[in-house]
This record gives sequence, C-alpha cells and structure tokens, in this order.
Amino acid sequence: MKTIQRLLMLLILAALPAIGQAQQLKHVRPETVGMDSQRLLKADSIIEDAIRQGTIPGAVLAVVRHGKMAYLKAYGNRQVWPVVRPMTTNTIFDMASCSKAMSTALSALILCEEGKFRMLDAVSNYIPGFEDWKDESGETTTIRIHHLMTHTSGLPAYYSPPADAAPDPEAAIQHIAHMRRQFEPAKGFRYSCLNFITLQRIVEKTSGMSLRDFSRQRIFAPLGMNHTDYIPCAPDENGVWHNTAEPCWAALMPEGQDWRSIVAPTTRQGADSVLCGMVHDPLARIMNGGISGNAGLFSSAEDIAILCAMIQNNGTWHGKRILGQQAVRLLRTVPRFAEPFGRTYGWDCYSAYASCNGDLFSPKTICHTGFTGTGIVIDPELDCSVILLTNSVHPDEGRSTVRLRSVVSNAVAASITDR
Repeated sequence: MKTIQRLLMLLILAALPAIGQAQQLKHVRPETVGMDSQRLLKADSIIEDAIRQGTIPGAVLAVVRHGKMAYLKAYGNRQVWPVVRPMTTNTIFDMASCSKAMSTALSALILCEEGKFRMLDAVSNYIPGFEDWKDESGETTTIRIHHLMTHTSGLPAYYSPPADAAPDPEAAIQHIAHMRRQFEPAKGFRYSCLNFITLQRIVEKTSGMSLRDFSRQRIFAPLGMNHTDYIPCAPDENGVWHNTAEPCWAALMPEGQDWRSIVAPTTRQGADSVLCGMVHDPLARIMNGGISGNAGLFSSAEDIAILCAMIQNNGTWHGKRILGQQAVRLLRTVPRFAEPFGRTYGWDCYSAYASCNGDLFSPKTICHTGFTGTGIVIDPELDCSVILLTNSVHPDEGRSTVRLRSVVSNAVAASITDR
C-alpha cells in the first residue's frame, strides 16, 4: 500500500508543474557553521517566556548560516481555541506583510531585470488615472515605482473596506488611485499597504499573470518551496469566509488529511471557529480575495529558509537563478533618495520598523515583519538569517511581538563565534 501511495505522489508531482522538487536546507549542528549551541538556548528561554506570559501561543524559530539550517525548533501550540493543537516545525503561517518582501518585491525586481519596467517609471503609466502629488498651487510631482517600493510615495497607510464587501480588486485599485496623497513623493515616509497593492497591479499588468501565478512560477516552485502559496477566498451568503481554491501543498498531504491541518489559525471567525488558511489582513481578504500585494502569502520556516539562502547566495540556489546579482544588491541597499528613511527596494534596513534586527547584527542587515507575528532577518555580512514565526493574533488581537523579535535576534547574533 505504501508503495502505491509513493507512486501516486510521484504522478501528482509530475502532473503539477507548479510544485517543484523539494530542496530543503541541510540540517547541521550550530558549531559546524560557527555558532554556539549553548548560547542559542537563550533564544529558547526567551520564546518560552513569551508563551508563558501569553504574548504568543507558540512559535517556530529557524536560523540559517552559510546556506545550512543551523537551528529549527517549535514551541508551544499553534492553536489554543476552540481546541488545542501543538506547534510543529512544518506549521504553515499567514505571513501577513512579509508577503511584501517575499513575493511582491521580488516579483517586481525580476520584471525590472527583464525590462518590463524601470523603477523611475511613473505609476500612472501602468494604472490609468492614478493621481500624482499636487501641491496647493497645483504643481504636480510624479509618483514613481521606486516610491512604492520604499514607502515614500505619499499614499496613506491603509484604508478599511466595508466588512460586508465582496472581493473586488478593481474597486480597491481605483480607490487607491484617487485617495488624497499625504506628502510629496520622496519628501517623507509612511509604511503603507496601499503601496504594495498598487505595485501588485503593475506586476500583474506587465507580466500578464496574477501575482499568485507569477511568484509561484518564478520564485517558489523553482526553489522547491512546496509549502508557500496564496490561498484565494470569498465569503458565502452568510458572510462566513471560505477558500475558493487549494494551495500547492494540498496535493502533498497524506490521503484523508486536510491541508488546513498544518496551518496556524489566526483570529476568531464567529462563535466557534477561527480564520485558518484565509488571510487575516482585511484589505487582502475582503477586497483582493486572498491574493494581494500587501499580504496573503502562507509559508513555513523551512521554505523561508530556502528563500533566505537564495538571497544570501546572490540570487541563486541549487543551480536555480531567481534574481541577478545586481537585483540582490538593490534589495539589500537603501537608495540615495530614501537614505533618510532606511528602506530598500521592498525590505527594511534601518527605519523605525526595523527593530527586529536587534542590536548585534551588522548595519547591512535587512528585515521584514508581519502583523500576525512573523519576522525575517537577513544579515549578508554575517551570512546569517533569523526566521521567527508566530501567530500572535490567535485567538484574539492585541498582543505585540516587537520586543520579542528583537531579543531573539540578539540571542542568535550573540551565538556567532567565527566573526
């Protein structure tokens, strides 16, 4: 029977080109990559304290050094209401705003490399009617793609869609196109989900594909990230949200096991259920149906570790080139016009949102975080990445992981012995 199941799985993999061959990082002892395993135990106690204090229900921590998995551990529970389920290292999380860095920004850089657009292009070239900044005298300043990627466009941070709205991406982009701009481009900084929803439209228009399909085909499948995907969703007639398609890992689940069984739920939905496999962010879910430039990606620690290793390896992994070396340089470097604000093309270096870098990693460190409690830190100088995944909004919102992410990064950086 097991032989038949293996054959069936091979047939499934052959029939589904969107699912690549698994390429998990080699797991090694910390000492083999210049890290002190005893010092790394400090990260354990920090996370376990956060669980005891009720800051998070559980977590997964992964540490990548020199292209290898130096540390991978699960803590606590992935679900505490209405039932309790333990956290496992293969748990899949709602990555929230980490989607911006992992998917939307990388997709944009790939298309820039291919000449589909340049960072200096006006947003209005791709979204007809998109309004530029206009001062009191009527003088205009063009909002450009590089302003979207560095959160210097002047767009507001967010807007709240009607709770009873049905997914309507066109209505969302039209609303953004005509919202009041808050400052002249490049004259200020405001972290904005609207920047990356706008960037999503440019990615989709220039590639001719949905963001989900493009990122899957050009980033995640080639890297063998078989547990990373957007999951479309929509409400039923009673306003209860349901998935309208399955993620890529559904085909890999054992017979009879639901693909949601390895997903960390987020907030409550109704009296006795939680959102699970449907993006937490209201704009991404309500207006964009789960496929959104600002949020919506689901992923696991081992998959994200591969992505980090690719970035650390100048855009390639296992012979697959995802980004050219110059594109990797862009995502690691704060451009001159954005130096006062600390944002690179899609990632964060030293803005006020970069506290997850901690105090001990190098000044070249880049990072991104998500509202659900996720975080990714990549230090190219020390060749080390920290992936801390939690679902701190489960079962209810109101807790912050800002400090937790910082002190975990410090514990990991302090364990490095060879630099």
